[in-house]
Amino acid sequence: MKELTVGTMVAVFEEMFGLALFWIMVLVAVAITAAYLYVLIRDRRLSMRKFLWAQLAMPLGAVAAVLFVQAVTHSDFGDIGGPVDVMVLLGVAVLGAIGIAIMVYTAQSLARGVRDASRRAL
Repeated sequence: MKELTVGTMVAVFEEMFGLALFWIMVLVAVAITAAYLYVLIRDRRLSMRKFLWAQLAMPLGAVAAVLFVQAVTHSDFGDIGGPVDVMVLLGVAVLGAIGIAIMVYTAQSLARGVRDASRRAL
């Protein structure tokens, strides 16, 4: 692999996760990102209370992401062979933490919007 291109990375991830699971994960990530952007535009500010709860969920997301990758790739922590493997697992943990934070913040904001709309109707 002489060049690192987007096509190469997509092929590697499709091989790792399987065709269906990879594209389902991509679609879920796009949907959550779109919902997060919608919430940011709708609210026009960040809620520090929701942000705190999102940050508290980050360790759970990091652990869940690492365990998910370990399960999908049929590997174990004993298979970690060197510093590159550790860096990849740390990267997976960081992405899992950020992903769960965005998801929790978005879910809280969307749920709060539903409650606020029902209060206005009364």
